[in-house]
Amino acid sequence: MESRDAVHWADQTALKIIKEHGDKEQYTCASGITPSGTVHIGNFREIISVDLVVRALRALGKKVRFIYSWDDYDVFRKVPVNMPDQETLAKHLRMPITMVPDTFGRDSSYARHHEVDVESILPAVGIKPEFLYQAERYRASTYAEGMRRALEKREVLKGILDKYRDEDHKIQGEYWPISVFCDACDRDTTEIEGWDGEWGVSYSCECGHRETVDLRKAKGVKLSWRVDWPMRWAYEGVDFEPAGKDHHSQGGSFDTSKHVVEEVYGRKPPTTFRYDFIGIKGTPGKMSSSKGKVVDLYDLLRVYTPELARYLFAGTRPNTEFTISFDLDVIKIYEDYDRTERIYWGTESAKDEETRARERRIYELSQVDEVPAKMPYQVAFRHLCSLLQINLGDVEKTLAQLPGVEEHQLERLRVRAKCAWTWITESAPDEFRWALREDGSSIETTEEERAALVELREAVRAGDLDEQALGTRIFDIAKAHGLEPKDFFKVTYRALIDRDRGPRLAGFILEVGADRIAKILSVY
Repeated sequence: MESRDAVHWADQTALKIIKEHGDKEQYTCASGITPSGTVHIGNFREIISVDLVVRALRALGKKVRFIYSWDDYDVFRKVPVNMPDQETLAKHLRMPITMVPDTFGRDSSYARHHEVDVESILPAVGIKPEFLYQAERYRASTYAEGMRRALEKREVLKGILDKYRDEDHKIQGEYWPISVFCDACDRDTTEIEGWDGEWGVSYSCECGHRETVDLRKAKGVKLSWRVDWPMRWAYEGVDFEPAGKDHHSQGGSFDTSKHVVEEVYGRKPPTTFRYDFIGIKGTPGKMSSSKGKVVDLYDLLRVYTPELARYLFAGTRPNTEFTISFDLDVIKIYEDYDRTERIYWGTESAKDEETRARERRIYELSQVDEVPAKMPYQVAFRHLCSLLQINLGDVEKTLAQLPGVEEHQLERLRVRAKCAWTWITESAPDEFRWALREDGSSIETTEEERAALVELREAVRAGDLDEQALGTRIFDIAKAHGLEPKDFFKVTYRALIDRDRGPRLAGFILEVGADRIAKILSVY
């Protein structure tokens, strides 16, 4: 593939990686996060962005190692408001996250709880990285050489870190690129007192403990963030890693890390791009795990099918800010995906060849695994919502009403139907929700309206009309009783679902069925 043929940003990035790092036997793509709270959909943007690039590299026939680092040896700095037993969590501030207890009572630690949540759900959207646990690695002294190298080059590091700082914020006094969790109290309330030039590091803690440790054996020593990140780039041989716009700001952690990995660890920095923040529709600002204001992948998959969840990101450039919607936008997003699917399978034309190629690639990257062998069965999300409400949320009964469904198509339809029902019952605007008036109640009507409803009931009961003929009959009934068609539609909707409007009336009546409609209208 030439760069001019790459219609999707993931393919363009894959070609850039190969150009910048040469033709290699294997490429390493990386992502990672600190499990300090719920891993939200904003964090997921980085994970899936890397996954899309990994898929693009593999499509070029390249071997790829996709690593995801859990930075679970970071400091527990703040208790998120959405976590249980705040008092217990507060007692563990300043400790490594991996040493904080899981106040949900499910996993071995607070960090592990959030890791398990993510590791359990990622396969549902086709993402299967190799997970690396930094607490395990630091405690095993895996990075002893990297830490010693940083100590040897600490003046160089100090210069790199000061490069983007004004005079008031430059590092004052002696600089140490490492920190220590106290062996006595497990907190990072320590100060480095000296380094012997080889493996020995001395520190003291606010708790009164003081000792000298050997980097090759110590469990509590770790590098500071802006040194740790590039050290691991070098250690793992990372060729690609994106970062959020906060890290990609001028003089931000990515800028300094590029210098560190080159000047201290002697390796070329990874290819990268900046991804933007994600908002929640109707809520200002970006999501924050520490503040507890989050939507996670579990929430997303309750309303969007796995393919739709991938489509949201595959169809949007990473440097574009967007919001996750749970309102009426959901219908449009499903419609957009269905159109992309039809373009892929050639049942709908794109406006030009470039659009067709781009939509086809977006569709491929939206699939959890492989593209299905044949075009999936399509039922419009809006129509599916109507059918589900007719059937009181009974998914199997609803699917049985769809004509021509094959056995292999049922599972995708079942997932879509469950998402649609969740949206209707929990997120849809009130005017979109309705229920058939099957309690024997009636509405107030004029004599003409009542007579028209009776005639409609008898027409439906006769059962010899298709949708087009029934639609014509409804107009004729309105005129015959001196009613404006729009007014009769309103009366009929109110009589049937207690709303002023609803699904296309003739088709809706036929879907509900003559017996149920006749019973509802029998009170007139």
